[in-house]
Amino acid sequence: MTTLHIFICIRFKCIQINEYMFFTFQSHCLLLSSHPSLPPLPPLRDSTMVLGKRWKDAAETVIIGGGCVGVSLAYHLAKAGQKDVVLLEKSELTAGSTWHAAGLTTYYHPGINLKKVHYHSIKLYESLEAETGQAVGFHQPGSIRIASTPVRVDELKYQMARTHWHPTPQWLITPEKIKELFPLLNMDKVLAGLYNPGDGHIDPYSLTMALAAGARMYGAQIYNPALVSGLTPTSDGKWDVQTPHGTIRANRIVNATGFWAREVGQQIGFDHPTIPVHHQYVVTATVPEVKALKAELPVIRDLEGSYYLRQERDGLLFGPYEKEEKMVLQDSWVRDGVPPGFGKELFESDLDRIMHHVEMAMEMVPVLKNADIINIVSGPITYTPDLLPMVGPHQGARNYWTAIGFGYGVIHAGGIGKFLSDWIVTGEPPYDLIECDPNRYGKWTTVPYLCAKARESYGFNNVVGYPKEERFAGRPTNRTSGVYELLKGKASMGFHAGWEQPHWFYKPGDNAGYKPSFRRTNWFGPVGRECKLVMEKVGVVDLTPFGKFMVKGKDSHKLLDRLFANTMPKVGLTNISHMLTPTGRVYAEVTITQLTPGEFLLITGSGSELHDLRWMEKEVAEGAYDVDISNVTEDIGVLGVAGPKARDVLQKLTQEDMSDASFKFLHCKPIQLGGINLRAIRISYTGELGWELYIPHKDMAAVYQAIMAAGEDEGIDNFGTYAMSSLRLEKGFRGWGAEMNCDTNPLEAGLDYFIKLNKHADFIGKAALQEIKAKGLKRKLSYITMETDDVDPEGNETIWLNGKVVGNTTSGAYSYTTQQSLAFAYLPVELCSVGQKVEVEMLGRKYPAMVVQEPLVLTEPTRTRLQKKSKA
Repeated sequence: MTTLHIFICIRFKCIQINEYMFFTFQSHCLLLSSHPSLPPLPPLRDSTMVLGKRWKDAAETVIIGGGCVGVSLAYHLAKAGQKDVVLLEKSELTAGSTWHAAGLTTYYHPGINLKKVHYHSIKLYESLEAETGQAVGFHQPGSIRIASTPVRVDELKYQMARTHWHPTPQWLITPEKIKELFPLLNMDKVLAGLYNPGDGHIDPYSLTMALAAGARMYGAQIYNPALVSGLTPTSDGKWDVQTPHGTIRANRIVNATGFWAREVGQQIGFDHPTIPVHHQYVVTATVPEVKALKAELPVIRDLEGSYYLRQERDGLLFGPYEKEEKMVLQDSWVRDGVPPGFGKELFESDLDRIMHHVEMAMEMVPVLKNADIINIVSGPITYTPDLLPMVGPHQGARNYWTAIGFGYGVIHAGGIGKFLSDWIVTGEPPYDLIECDPNRYGKWTTVPYLCAKARESYGFNNVVGYPKEERFAGRPTNRTSGVYELLKGKASMGFHAGWEQPHWFYKPGDNAGYKPSFRRTNWFGPVGRECKLVMEKVGVVDLTPFGKFMVKGKDSHKLLDRLFANTMPKVGLTNISHMLTPTGRVYAEVTITQLTPGEFLLITGSGSELHDLRWMEKEVAEGAYDVDISNVTEDIGVLGVAGPKARDVLQKLTQEDMSDASFKFLHCKPIQLGGINLRAIRISYTGELGWELYIPHKDMAAVYQAIMAAGEDEGIDNFGTYAMSSLRLEKGFRGWGAEMNCDTNPLEAGLDYFIKLNKHADFIGKAALQEIKAKGLKRKLSYITMETDDVDPEGNETIWLNGKVVGNTTSGAYSYTTQQSLAFAYLPVELCSVGQKVEVEMLGRKYPAMVVQEPLVLTEPTRTRLQKKSKA
């Protein structure tokens, strides 16, 4: 029986920071001690001089926090030419989570947009030493994600299909190649690996110091120790940043304070949902087999063992992610704040807590069995509920930005610094990164929810990442619709911005429950049943998660004409409109209804609620518009009623004439339904005859029950968002966040009908669109059908032609009406002709596909119009 030898275990306790003594270990700068008898700093002789440099009382940007993320932003802003960039650090650079990080760097990310962040980080780190003259300790031996089960192999193939259209170097490799790259592995269970040749690790302390040197080189000022003791907004949108050394008037502030983010946010009324997690890693003494190697080992990530392992000099460094029941949250810091003086300290280590992972690592890398541990690092890293950082301007406070919640700050630092710098300098995000928008959270994000989700996310670091993934900890929140209690036992629920929303409904005999897969799974048949229901009878869907705003006031029309590229609808009418960025990309898609003169109801997607509201509030403030914008998302419930029998059902419950002649498509009316006052808009995201009913939240259940009772003879039933997605794709409806986002312009997305370049108002992005149109498009959104078997497109798959990557899908589904897979895809203009054949990569295969005329199924309004025309 083998044993794991513990040679030295170093533990650190909280100490007061005054003067410092350092020693270097594994390329980290570790704080050892401070002496309480050391004299205080002498008083400043010159009031204009602070900490040995001239104090700036005004700045364009003040960054709070001197970890690798904050320093990266200072570097990028200064390099971009912004004058008066100031960084304030309460103790010293790297204090917090940066200094003790394991420093892993990888091109890989399971998402799409964060791949760009990782890519920019690695490319910066490769050149930073030459630029600044500061060594960064960057090692690039590559990394391998180990698959030891068939479903893991599927996951690797799924990720490869989502990577080929990116510049990220990534390959699926065989066990033989894995053994060649990492000869110390036990290959008994290894089936495949995902290899990123440019991956590795970097010394976080040296990286931060190099970024700081670069920031200073380009003109930024870094003050430390400089505690921010207060933040006061001014009437013109600026900030007074108070410190013991004086006050700085800043045009904007950026909270980049790591696990102090909540405390800084609370100074201005925000409870940011971040929490420290105890993360441990182990460092061994020299391992003879490692020392004998001629090349550095690649980093491995054993997905089943839930750990990473890399070479550290002639030894090994091993870091696990424990499951929910064993991992430790520092939740006392959420309740009581971070202890004063905590900065370069660690927690007590707990080897017993990670022994399961240690044993799995010893099985995979047998040389670990006789390795001596010389250090166990247990330090705080910051988590958000979904493990993604909060990056960008924050709704509810002008010119307040966040760069917080980084569970992987080292690999994110370079790319996020560039992303935020570009946004600050140009006024718009350089690419879509809405999954990291700080405004994805709201008041529904309570501390119990935060803790439950952080536990879940930490344990989920290496679980299989399925499409349509759902995670259930902390649910439901207090954001439940008026019909949730009626539906929760009948449906598989999805989570959307705090809301529970039915994805699909069970019937007797169905294989119920959440059963994720990379192939068609238990929901496939029931979703087809729901599509048939909507196409032939009538269905009801809960759409309450939509974001909803009321805009009114003297300048409401003027404001919306400036914000949106479409003309504003007349009273009682509805249209689809888009907010664009200054360079003409799609920032948001919104349904707009003018209820009364100058009073507008705006509807946006659930994930865009505060994202869109912040953009609108910014324009109101900068343009001094006399308007009032109210967020009524939680006050109003929404039911969609769709299908050829929808009119018959609703007519039973109201005196309002629901006929086509009286209640036309894209019209809105206040009606009484079952004795309850509500607003009805004739619109349907399924493309079938339908209405959306906007109901006071308290009345939603009563309206739903009345509709279901009235529709019994018509065969009424429920349907969910999976069916709605399939039906909208059949009709050629674009989806925001897929076919259009901050990476696309509306002309290439095929939104020309909604873009009124000839309207009088100078809407944001108008000039840029005119220029884009004049130059011509290089790519366009195409509509493709596919020959598949038991797998359907999801979106973000790579498209091939003659062995070369030519594009990517944006969203996809199975069309139950036409019995085939279909997808939207971006292709070069020369490949967009109907009949063009391409291939779509899914799960390691390239499936034949062809560009077809859209849509596959005509919408109900179009069919009705053609029928009338034919009769005429």
